[in-house]
Amino acid sequence: MTLARTHCITLLGVQGHIVEVEVHLGGGDFGVTLVGLPDAALREARDRIRAAVVNSGEEWPSGQIIISLSPASLPKAGSLFDLAIAGAVLAAAGSVPVERLEGTVLIAELGLDGRARPVLGVLPAVVSAAEQGYRRFVVARGNAAEARLVPDVEVTAVDGLTDLCRWLRGEYLPEEPEPSVPRPREPRDQGPDLSDVLGQPVARRAVEIAAAGGHNLMMLGPPGTGKSLLAERLPTVLPPLRPAEALEATAIHSVAGILPPGSPLVTMPPFAAPHHTSTRASIIGGGSGHPSPGWVSKAHRGVLFVDEAPQFGRGVLDSLREPLERGEVVLARASATVTFPARFQLVMAANPCPCAKPGNLCTCPSGERRRYLSRLSGPLLDRVDLKVELQPVSRAELLADRAFAESSEVVAARVEKARARAAERLSHTPWATNAAIPGSRLRREFPVEPAALRVLGRAMDLGQISARGVDRALRVAWTLADLADRERPGEEETAYAFALWSGRAW
Repeated sequence: MTLARTHCITLLGVQGHIVEVEVHLGGGDFGVTLVGLPDAALREARDRIRAAVVNSGEEWPSGQIIISLSPASLPKAGSLFDLAIAGAVLAAAGSVPVERLEGTVLIAELGLDGRARPVLGVLPAVVSAAEQGYRRFVVARGNAAEARLVPDVEVTAVDGLTDLCRWLRGEYLPEEPEPSVPRPREPRDQGPDLSDVLGQPVARRAVEIAAAGGHNLMMLGPPGTGKSLLAERLPTVLPPLRPAEALEATAIHSVAGILPPGSPLVTMPPFAAPHHTSTRASIIGGGSGHPSPGWVSKAHRGVLFVDEAPQFGRGVLDSLREPLERGEVVLARASATVTFPARFQLVMAANPCPCAKPGNLCTCPSGERRRYLSRLSGPLLDRVDLKVELQPVSRAELLADRAFAESSEVVAARVEKARARAAERLSHTPWATNAAIPGSRLRREFPVEPAALRVLGRAMDLGQISARGVDRALRVAWTLADLADRERPGEEETAYAFALWSGRAW
């Protein structure tokens, strides 16, 4: 047999596309031709695969070898094609039978000694192939746990090319070791807790509201008042990810190569905190050649914390506006258009002035303070539902607040209950949280009493709030009603929601 084919996957963003790997053996002088829009890493596979085949005890075919990756118009990138190409070459040479290759997707990189090495993006690759009807996969052992997160698929883990040849020949493969069971967390291993932040009851309440409704949050205050502590504790009061959300987040982390070892599934809301020197490409995603997910996608279904927000480039901050509205990032390139999901909660923190000294110690002129905060554009702040100002805390306030600070577990229970109320109310819609539902649907399907709208109407007449701001304040009012276990928001909820939106809640 001089022709054989296998299947692999190429990823564009987190969307996988089946690639048919065809190998033809011809006569003439020795040579390997690889066609089908391969990138540099894939072109290097020719020599790598030949060495892997020889060092695995198999014979490399003589003569001309043509390897075609179809569809030819689709860009191919990465080293995950190695195992599929090697299997097709050996099958075309008659070294291994072809029966098991039919309907099987092979995903792994090969070392020169024939070892199968794990690759990035196996979960979205398997998900996409399963959606296209493929049910059998061969992957490197290091990717097996990740691939098996996809239900109703058969995953075979191999340590190298030798194992693949044995499997194709129907021979016995060594039993896989039992997966290690993570040890239970000891009390000293517990993460941050909301009760750690003392002296800031209004800000703690804002974190609870943000978690209950999925709202964006802005915190303003001098250093040491607890802004970063509160942001880091927001994920501790958020509900665990639902199965579909967990797979979405895990797929992005897999493509980005940030899955924690021993934990193939992301079950808790991610927390991403980029440095203020980050570029627009690192925040939104991109890169030359094969685009990679940015911080907004790494925070998908979780929290993106922008600390020292005025220190970021204005263009970088304004680039957050589109993913905040659409929940995704679309990157257009000459060869393809890549879409990354990016539905996250934005938390921003800022000092009141460049010197960041509290009270009378600040020496910044008023004009400089205005210029500093004006780096946060109005359209971006208009998309932030909650704005709170944190003040320095005295020792007496710290001691007094210790009795009132609730743990993350207690707050998370209230958040879970409020989210359940919102999900039940929105069950006939595509949305599950108050922050997600469009303002037009909110006003039309969930009207509030006219008396409750008086505060917002008066503020709109005075130019203190925009039409988008009214919608966002109404969403916050519904979240306050859910937390208070009320059927609909009243004047008290809308007034407090406006105070939170405008930053006058202190």
